[in-house]
Amino acid sequence: MFSHIMLGANDVQQSKAFYDATLGALGFKPGKMDEKGRCFYFTDSGVLALSKPINGEPACHGNGSTIGFSAKTPELADAWYAAGLASGGTPCEDPPGVRTGVNGKLYLAYLRDPAGNKLCALHRLA
Repeated sequence: MFSHIMLGANDVQQSKAFYDATLGALGFKPGKMDEKGRCFYFTDSGVLALSKPINGEPACHGNGSTIGFSAKTPELADAWYAAGLASGGTPCEDPPGVRTGVNGKLYLAYLRDPAGNKLCALHRLA
């Protein structure tokens, strides 16, 4: 459904360090910088990009928005969470753990990145 997600970042290098650590915990390669100072994470299913806003205004998070990353195991979700906290992320919502919803049981871990974007690592439990 999605081709890419572009996130605003006030400090692209700081955000790159955060995403290199968190996405690295999930098995993804470090981001690649382009000549415009943007960072890209390429996968088989899409692209995550980081950039200073092109209008020159400060980057800010979308209130009510969450970007979710798939984790193959709860342990990888925990590793993602720990890497994020160690790389400038801040906790939000409840601590990592199991939640039950309309899609069954999910293992969820939530963080905010250095620009305040809300992120989630999600593992679907059987």
